Amino acid sequence: MATETNKQTLPAGRFQAIISHCKEYGFIFPSSEIYDGLQAVYDYGQWGAELKKNIKDYWWKWMTQLQDNIVGIDAAIFMHPTTWKASGHVDGFNDPMIDNKDSKKRYRVDHLIESYTEQLKTEGKEAEADAIISEMEKADAAGDLTALKKLIDDNKIKCPVSGTSNWTDIRQFNLMFSTEFGSTVSSEDENNKVYLRPETAQGIFVNFLNVQKTGRMKIPFGIAQIGKAFRNEIVARQFIFRMREFEQMEMQFFIRPGTQKEWYEYWKQARLKWHLELGVPDTEYRFHDHVKLAHYADAACDIEFNFPIGFKELEGIHSRTDYDLSRHQEFSRKKMQYFDNDVNPETGKPYGNYIPYVIETSIGLDRMFLSMVCAAYTEEDLSTPEKQDSRVVLKFPAKLAPIKLAVFPLLKKDGLPEIAQEIMAQYRGEFKCFYEEKDAIGKRYRRMDALGVPFCITIDHQTKEDGTVTIRHRDSMEQERISIEKIGHIVSQAIS
Repeated sequence: MATETNKQTLPAGRFQAIISHCKEYGFIFPSSEIYDGLQAVYDYGQWGAELKKNIKDYWWKWMTQLQDNIVGIDAAIFMHPTTWKASGHVDGFNDPMIDNKDSKKRYRVDHLIESYTEQLKTEGKEAEADAIISEMEKADAAGDLTALKKLIDDNKIKCPVSGTSNWTDIRQFNLMFSTEFGSTVSSEDENNKVYLRPETAQGIFVNFLNVQKTGRMKIPFGIAQIGKAFRNEIVARQFIFRMREFEQMEMQFFIRPGTQKEWYEYWKQARLKWHLELGVPDTEYRFHDHVKLAHYADAACDIEFNFPIGFKELEGIHSRTDYDLSRHQEFSRKKMQYFDNDVNPETGKPYGNYIPYVIETSIGLDRMFLSMVCAAYTEEDLSTPEKQDSRVVLKFPAKLAPIKLAVFPLLKKDGLPEIAQEIMAQYRGEFKCFYEEKDAIGKRYRRMDALGVPFCITIDHQTKEDGTVTIRHRDSMEQERISIEKIGHIVSQAIS
């Protein structure tokens, strides 16, 4: 009987094991690795690209196909530079940074302090660690750089490289990448400067009127988008959790002013339900209310996931008020208003013109990818009194699995490969299939387990006699005999 190893009891090297597994089995590679890579930039391999696309499709379908009042767009990465002035990113998109004078290394202040408190917790000083984090959050919320520096000095926090506490003062660092635009460029010409977008939301806001009018959208309604964003993280770390180039899945939901509290609560629960429908236990998720609100928000929280590195932000839900549309109206001098014909029960008259409020749901696609791999990664001891054995299996939800069905001829002769290829031809148009005829059948099963394939079928000599195959179920490893005609039904039912 196979016994599953609980992921909570695995050693501290679990996260490193997941990273290694992702590279070994074609999910994620360091970018331009043959040139020693580029820090905090990654490429998705053949199976990572499939998993990533499946996550995008699942989100997009839920947002735009299963909702009556949400549509999708695909805005350009480059936007008019005034966009980022209006949004506040030019002046306010900063992180507090500090340099060690001896190592010449630069650190994000919150990361430096958090690393120190994590060490305290390993020493059993959890109360002290929690108190430091609380002080840090208060100082950060107030924008008090002096208090943050005092916190570092008082606790004698050291540079991990030099081992000294010889720090500079803390200063703000803007996270946007800039470049020049046009055929004639000059680094001194500010008119040529454009930015790689640090978020996808502004592409939605500047298209609010276009979508509302052409789609004849009626408030409340949402606009969804999946796209790349770029942030010049000085200290990017923890694999694909924090990268300089990443992808977001965002939806901005436009509502009547005064209704933001109820819609904020609605979207909190709706988004958590979406995550739970993938079958991950609810103990792996939690809400975390923001201590420091962004300049545009009157309420904000994160859905956090229990990564091997602890509970970390997976998705944000923000009540953005009318800040964004108001700012774009101010800077563009174009009215960003909506005329509401619905009757206000208090006045008996239509609500009339107003700038809509916004509830935002924003999830990092790369973090969602990582959460699914972490939830799926399982090490199992399959030993019996007669034999030592184990396996690593990725227990993806079938609908997200990169490969849905693996097809194996038992032997490379006797017409078995031909039957297998006929089955491949029959089903590859419906879902992703994989064919393999090399190695013993047990080794092939293990490879498919490591890729997260939910079903494997084996064609043998009995198949030629009665048209049946052996189907193996990934999670239970149970095998059963079924007719070829039932293959499509079983797989389609699992991924629907």
